[in-house]
Amino acid sequence: MWILFAFGSAVFAGLTAILSKIGIKDTDSNVATAIRTVVVLVFSWLMVFIVGSQRTLADVSGRTLLFLILSGLATGASWLCYFKALQIGDVNKVTPIDKSSTVLTIILAFILLGEKITLLKAIAVLLIGSGTYLMVHKKKETKSVSSTSNLWLVYAFGAAIFASLTAILGKVGIEGIESNLGTAIRTVVVLIMAWLIVFVTKKQKTIKDIDEKSWIFLILSGFATGGSWLCYYRALQTGPASVVVPIDKLSIVFTIAFSYFFLKEKLTAKSTAGLVLIVAGTLSLLL
Repeated sequence: MWILFAFGSAVFAGLTAILSKIGIKDTDSNVATAIRTVVVLVFSWLMVFIVGSQRTLADVSGRTLLFLILSGLATGASWLCYFKALQIGDVNKVTPIDKSSTVLTIILAFILLGEKITLLKAIAVLLIGSGTYLMVHKKKETKSVSSTSNLWLVYAFGAAIFASLTAILGKVGIEGIESNLGTAIRTVVVLIMAWLIVFVTKKQKTIKDIDEKSWIFLILSGFATGGSWLCYYRALQTGPASVVVPIDKLSIVFTIAFSYFFLKEKLTAKSTAGLVLIVAGTLSLLL
């Protein structure tokens, strides 16, 4: 049963990108992130009460809390960059870069945590890195076009970098706390950060201008994220993490498929080859 939940997590994660892309089309990306986070926060604390870990809240140490807050700030930065990239870029190009955070996480874990890079991990890094390059690389454009059209690339890489930092900081912070409670605390930080940015940039005034369709898709994307988390942690309860985590990363396949059917984004032959390499690299982590 756990494997169904693992794939359910990947499907919901794939849906998140598509629903968010539609929801932020005519909405400020920072406002959209703040609204989505409210829904995600409800899901994260729902998980806390389902497993009963709220009883351990008083036992959280200052060090653990510090790293969870730092991890939450990194998560918030990653989400803000990711949804901005989705707003101005194609889903089938933004998602591969975001998923390349796996490569950055492996490298940072080696540098900061002393985790060994095995031969299989090295192969995975090469495959995922090469696949990402093939999926996002295109012919050079004129300066006037490329300077504006490639801005999504900066945000996408920002999302990947902050996502990898989230994993490293979360790894340290989660050691002394139940994982669902740690996630819920991090989400509170993300919520505060997202809404602070909204008010600092005075974008709260645009909330009243959000149309009904955008509201629906933003809320649905929040539910999709929450559904992904619920499935992910349910799979981890009874399944091996070494299998569950890579399956969850296969959400890129579902994202690309959904982007084709719902957004009419098509892959070139080179992009398809890149996707195959990314999937192969991800699957190699199962071994």
